[in-house]
Amino acid sequence: MAYRVHRYCVALLALLACRENRPAPPAASSPSAPAAGPSANVVTYIARDYGFEGPAQVPAGPTLFRLDNQGKELHHLVLVRLEQGRTYDSLLAALKKPGPPPPWMHLAGGPNATNPGANSNATENLTEGHYAVICFIPSADGVPHLAKGMTAPLEVVAATGPTAREVAPDVTITLTDYDFQLSSPLTVGSHVIRVENAGPQPHELVFARIAPGKSLKDIEAWEKGGEKGLPPVSALGGIAPMMPKESGQFTVELTPGDYALICFVPDMKDGKVHLVHGMVKSVKVG
Repeated sequence: MAYRVHRYCVALLALLACRENRPAPPAASSPSAPAAGPSANVVTYIARDYGFEGPAQVPAGPTLFRLDNQGKELHHLVLVRLEQGRTYDSLLAALKKPGPPPPWMHLAGGPNATNPGANSNATENLTEGHYAVICFIPSADGVPHLAKGMTAPLEVVAATGPTAREVAPDVTITLTDYDFQLSSPLTVGSHVIRVENAGPQPHELVFARIAPGKSLKDIEAWEKGGEKGLPPVSALGGIAPMMPKESGQFTVELTPGDYALICFVPDMKDGKVHLVHGMVKSVKVG
């Protein structure tokens, strides 16, 4: 299958062919996702090398997605809403064609990258319609997991019970071109973090713990060096790529240490990832 790719966010822009040798992160355990509020719809997806196991249909409304990475590689789950009555088969056919992705393919967030053997989560407010769940992350051979079959259809149908409610966040992170703005400092303990894309182009929040002895300069150098060798961070989730005005939230248990907020989405003007444009921020906890 000749998918046109550029990093794991390729379907945002279809700018270039995928860069090779994106390594897996250093082994580290991320905290288990805290329990969802009783009013949220909760669904679990298992990520393997290379496929998803999860529900084919869920009710509309706030839905907490749990991503359990049982593979040997880094994985995320990107929710793609198919607009204008398009179907899952329409999406697969469109992604095999050269050129930009179709305008009816709408990135809607989801649980971001997590290490092998760990998990991540995201709560998204789903409207009725056709969706797909996709992993765009490439393997070391440069082939994105999508091209290896890591995608599945999802139908969102009308809810029959009471209207679900999202758990109230205690911190909001606003994404702009090119910054992360926190409503309040992050502290030790459990947090419900809301992420809002207020920028004019797609963004994501990769939430990661910085490896001991490393800093933002090491992250930037690793990116500029073609992502050779192990990354200086350990992936803990966050919110996957989403279009402007989209939002989502995730829960995370923080211990003392240094963390990084990163956006790897390629820029609409020059194709360089937003990290290169300065969209990376360190946060010290404890």
